[in-house]
Amino acid sequence: MRLNELKPAAGSRKERKRVGRGSGSGLGKTAGKGHKGQKARAGGGVVPWFEGGQMPLQRRVPKRGFNNIFRKVYAVVNVGDLERFEAGSSVGPEELIRAGLAKKKADGIKLLGDGDLKVALAVRVHKASASAVAKVEAAGGTVEILS
Repeated sequence: MRLNELKPAAGSRKERKRVGRGSGSGLGKTAGKGHKGQKARAGGGVVPWFEGGQMPLQRRVPKRGFNNIFRKVYAVVNVGDLERFEAGSSVGPEELIRAGLAKKKADGIKLLGDGDLKVALAVRVHKASASAVAKVEAAGGTVEILS
């Protein structure tokens, strides 16, 4: 096989639909949209969840509980995950995000006590559990709570 003999797999490439190019094309005049109506208009159509005027599902279903709009969501990092940093280094939100341990800062980063730590680190986080602080300090490190 040579480069000039390469072809795409059968059925993998398709001609694009050219609408409104005369009746001989099969997609002339109404361009495959039928006659009139909301779906035939420019920018027309309804959203996928529209139910034709019937009471929508999200309004029919009973609502339960309380949704706190002031809730804080913390990105969680475990003590065991800090093992990858070298001893004596300072670990803050930027380093944790760069290392891929926290996807984004969210409302802050919380350190939890799952796992073991053998290297001494200076950890800067927004919140930390008591067991996490104890494990970091037992390894010879410090935990600083950011405001």
